[in-house]
Amino acid sequence: MSGMASHIAVLPVVVPLLTGATLVVLHGSPLAFRRALSLIATLMLGLVVLGLGLAVEHQGLVVYQVGNWPSFAGIVLLADRLAVLMLGLLVLLVFASQLFAGGGDDARGAHFHALFQFQLMGLCGAFLTHDLFNLFVFFEVLLAASYGLLLHGQGGERLRQGLHYVVLNLVASALFLFAVGVLYSVLGTLNMADLSARIATLPEAQRPLVEAGGWLLLIVFALKAALLPLYFWLPRTYASASAPAAILFAIMTKLGIYAVIRVYGLLFGADAGALAGFVQPLLFLAGAGTATLAALGALASPTLRGLLGYLVVGSAGVLFMAIGLGTDVALAAGLYYLVHSTLVAAAFFLLGDWVRRHRDGGDALGRVAAIARPAWLGGFFLVLAMAAAGLPPFGGFLGKSLLLAYAVPEGVTIVLWSVVLGTSLLNLLALARAGSRLFWQTPAVATARNAAPQPPSPALGERVAMLMLVFGLIVTTVMASDLTRYVAGSAAQLSDPATYREAVLGRDPLPTTVPR
Repeated sequence: MSGMASHIAVLPVVVPLLTGATLVVLHGSPLAFRRALSLIATLMLGLVVLGLGLAVEHQGLVVYQVGNWPSFAGIVLLADRLAVLMLGLLVLLVFASQLFAGGGDDARGAHFHALFQFQLMGLCGAFLTHDLFNLFVFFEVLLAASYGLLLHGQGGERLRQGLHYVVLNLVASALFLFAVGVLYSVLGTLNMADLSARIATLPEAQRPLVEAGGWLLLIVFALKAALLPLYFWLPRTYASASAPAAILFAIMTKLGIYAVIRVYGLLFGADAGALAGFVQPLLFLAGAGTATLAALGALASPTLRGLLGYLVVGSAGVLFMAIGLGTDVALAAGLYYLVHSTLVAAAFFLLGDWVRRHRDGGDALGRVAAIARPAWLGGFFLVLAMAAAGLPPFGGFLGKSLLLAYAVPEGVTIVLWSVVLGTSLLNLLALARAGSRLFWQTPAVATARNAAPQPPSPALGERVAMLMLVFGLIVTTVMASDLTRYVAGSAAQLSDPATYREAVLGRDPLPTTVPR
């Protein structure tokens, strides 16, 4: 590539950065202008991601060295099939969230769209960076913006949960820095390809420290992804967030899973010697425990939004089981399920906001109290409940079927089948209970509701946002063959760390002495 095309890998970071800075300066401008600017920037980002995807299909890996510094000394961005998949999913969710926020959520604070763009910048950078320290930096950028979005609109519950969320992430950030410091002190670099090369030839005396750094990183990523026993913060936090913010939080959870796939697949892959795959058995067992407890939590949840939070935790557990199996086919099945589960969670959070508006008492599930109308709300709930529970013909059924049919090494068959099928049944029961509590009518309740004034219909942008997400679920089902081929290619690409080392380090060989 030449000219501007050679800079395409950095544009997903630059576009939201410039847009966010502009929105901060223009915070006093009319809300309609800020909405339009934010939507236009997201459309531009979508075009950039499309171009980046075409470049990845043509080249395999797209490497961008910021400032043209050597890889071991500078900032490196790298796009592969997995990064493009996550960026494409992110753009779809962001656009839907912005449209939904246009219904009034973004009017509750002057800096909503600026915070939104800065969080988008952090997410894009985290998906593209090829350096552990810069992964930490992008984590901090998106977290700082998420603090503001979580508290957006005020409210006592949001403030309480926001405080818990901030404290936990500050602890995780400190552990992240400790891990980075340990790895740099031993290996003298934080570039992932460089780390991979050095770990593959690591002396025996240095192995315990590197392994300790790996465990610290796992704790950080497990907290971000809500893995057992670090998932307790998520259901209440997501339940207190506004619907547009909850959509972004849903993919933030997947960012923790993405970081595990990226970092441990490259640094501790098949050619990492004694440290190859040292966390995989724990990931499988922790994923199984997470999925099981999340299903029980969903069944006992007193509110719809709390139930949705547990569904997000449960999907993370299934994904960690897929990663823990350690095969390309299992990872491909997990990536397919990642796309499906993220879309379902995003659509359900929007639905939860509509339920709160149309129902007396919000979304509490403790008593039978029905919504007389509109019937379309119950229809959306039925479709999303089927998709979330993994019923055919939706993508959740296919993703779990692929995991069960093609990704079962010896010794874990019983656990895998029991957890996947058992949690699917429990989730189905939890969603059926929620549906009956929220939508089942008795004559007395129906009369009372018909006499009461009906809330306004959702704004056009809100309806378009929901339809976009439901359409995305349909596409993942109808085009399942194409998507499974893509994720299979992604998994195969990730299983070859040598390709990444050659792409990143091939043009500038390592110095004999790494500067410290």
